[in-house]
Amino acid sequence: MSELASRAQTLQASIWEWLEAIPDPEIPVISVVDLGIVRAVEVSEADAEAARCTVVITPTYSGCPAMGVIAQDISTALKQHGLAEVAIRTQLAPAWNTDWMSEKGRSNLQQYGIAPPAQQVIDIRGISLRPQAAPRVQCPHCGSMQTVCVSQFGSTSCKALYQCKDCREPFDYFKAH
Repeated sequence: MSELASRAQTLQASIWEWLEAIPDPEIPVISVVDLGIVRAVEVSEADAEAARCTVVITPTYSGCPAMGVIAQDISTALKQHGLAEVAIRTQLAPAWNTDWMSEKGRSNLQQYGIAPPAQQVIDIRGISLRPQAAPRVQCPHCGSMQTVCVSQFGSTSCKALYQCKDCREPFDYFKAH
């Protein structure tokens, strides 16, 4: 590997680290990387002062109102780290799904009091035309599996409202989609 390619690879790794520090504006305990919104980082120069960087993002759903804020936060953060030029490219296909969330992100949601998705969206066992059973969702407060969906619509479009039958606490569930 040439020195230039090595420097570009090092810069790209640094950019990923910087992006991991950018929180989702709606759920600040999960980064845009851990949420799976950041799809790719492309670096055109190996020197940060002259680097042109393109960050590819995919919205959690096509009408997500937070994407403008996320794009601005990414651009601002990378420029603060000295990148000369930052471009944000939105990629709609393939569509984002909760399988793209990292284990760290799922854990952070749980600790924050939001139950992470309880099932995978993409099931490699095959496609079934039968309706899927409602997921069994663990209470993020007490750990009980005795929970019930109160409403398919929670604090944001990507969450449902659940309640624990044991501790009686309500909580958001990040829907698998």
